Amino acid sequence: MITFDQVTVQYEDAAEPALRDVDLTVEEGELCLVIGHTGAGKSTLLGAVNGLVPHFTGGTLYGRVTVDGRDTAGHPPRELADVVGVVGQDPIDGFVTDTVEEELAYAMEQLAIPPATMRKRAEETLDLLGLADLRHRALHELSGGQQQRVAIGSVLTAHPRVLVLDEPTSALDPTAAEEVLAAVTRLVHDLGVTVLMAEHRLERVVQYADRIIHLPGDGHARTGPPAEILRTSTIAPPIVELGRIARWSPLPLSIRDARRAAAPLRATLADCTAPPVRPPLPPGDRETLLTARGITVTYHGVAAVREADLDLYAGQVTALMGRNGSGKSSLLWALQGSGPRRAGRVRVTGGTKGDADPHTVPPAEARRLVGLVPQTPADLLYLESVGHELAQADAESGTGPTARALLDRLAPGIDDAAHPRDLSEGQKLALVLAIQLTAAPRVVLLDEPTRGLDYQAKTALTDIVDALAAEGRAVVISTHDVEFAARAADRVVVMAEGDIVADGPTAEVILSSPTFAPQTAKILSPLPYLTTHQVARRLTAAAGDEETRP
Repeated sequence: MITFDQVTVQYEDAAEPALRDVDLTVEEGELCLVIGHTGAGKSTLLGAVNGLVPHFTGGTLYGRVTVDGRDTAGHPPRELADVVGVVGQDPIDGFVTDTVEEELAYAMEQLAIPPATMRKRAEETLDLLGLADLRHRALHELSGGQQQRVAIGSVLTAHPRVLVLDEPTSALDPTAAEEVLAAVTRLVHDLGVTVLMAEHRLERVVQYADRIIHLPGDGHARTGPPAEILRTSTIAPPIVELGRIARWSPLPLSIRDARRAAAPLRATLADCTAPPVRPPLPPGDRETLLTARGITVTYHGVAAVREADLDLYAGQVTALMGRNGSGKSSLLWALQGSGPRRAGRVRVTGGTKGDADPHTVPPAEARRLVGLVPQTPADLLYLESVGHELAQADAESGTGPTARALLDRLAPGIDDAAHPRDLSEGQKLALVLAIQLTAAPRVVLLDEPTRGLDYQAKTALTDIVDALAAEGRAVVISTHDVEFAARAADRVVVMAEGDIVADGPTAEVILSSPTFAPQTAKILSPLPYLTTHQVARRLTAAAGDEETRP
């Protein structure tokens, strides 16, 4: 169905090709997962399938890419629309109509499909993806999972034989991600659709893949069965890391198979105390940096946050979790002060004029109280170079460390002359965080910071968060990434329908939830292990004890 024949893609300003001598074939009805670190060439590979590369992205394509017998070099994307459907990372960016039913019809209208056929296909797609009850709903009113399914449905109505998905679960909570992946696997198994999917959160998708294309970063591509590729790849989900630690063979890729293989490991760990994921917080009373009481946020009469109470403490990292639409972002913006707030009050200590509510002080003073990095960090970048952004941050803050010094600590090596929007997602996040930290806020809020980050970048982000907490700041991370929350957070707050429904230590909250539990916890339950690092440390300590025994 898809064939790459000695494909090399070279961009004009790049020292090395994004893809180099790639040879691979994706068969009909195959779900193929594309993995690799940020910048390894995944987007270039996906773009070559529907002709975006090189027709719209620039660069030079050497070799030949064919899809269903059509050479993409001679067929621009509009001539491949009936064969290839593409769904990007953020579905709402691709919507062109107002309602679900209109969005499903749009692609068919562009292809001049007869009205009777359009109606039939729309009904089939609504049923296939479980959208029939939402046909007349406005797209902006849908949850993230529902929007993702509509985006997939809007390309399916054209009856493409190939579906290209770029991080389809990056913005979704665990339940919504399962809904989308269930719909995708149904397309593969029931309709024979060929799916090419790039995804950083491998723990969600690897069990569904028939084959993996691994881009190690040198332009080449390795392909093979998932267990074979992941055994030696530099990028792997926790279930694979645990399998490597325990030396399981064959390597399990599903929780069910891993639990079957883990019985001896659970027996080994049963008599041991699980080491802490994070260093314990100092005993005694911690300074309360932010106090929120009765926070209520409404939009068009609908409550997004309802009378929420929250205290944030110096040196503590809090993960804010919950389904899409539960009110997490609305709460963060209300705490930061620039978001709408119908009722309630916020008090932040340590301002230049004493305790204050960020909502009632000038913006410059509010930045010194609470700094917020939004879901899309690039929204805060508006100048022509990194150097200009850093200089502007210094000019606005007037106090505290320089933005350049902060950026070099977070992500060293970024050139002042680089355009902010040419940076990787991890670099953009570091730049915006440096800009916000220039004002030296005591409370730092991060809204979905792991979107678009690979496992290596998440580890670096964890180190950054640890450093912020060590400086005595209170850090709140709104996230759907349960693996990141297990590693990075001291405390978890769970929201549902605008209410705070759980608040406690990380292990206590997520071990009690089948939805928010990380893979290691599910595999080793009922043992209180959250991460593979805990398991590795415990086994290393146990081996040392054996060696010291007489």
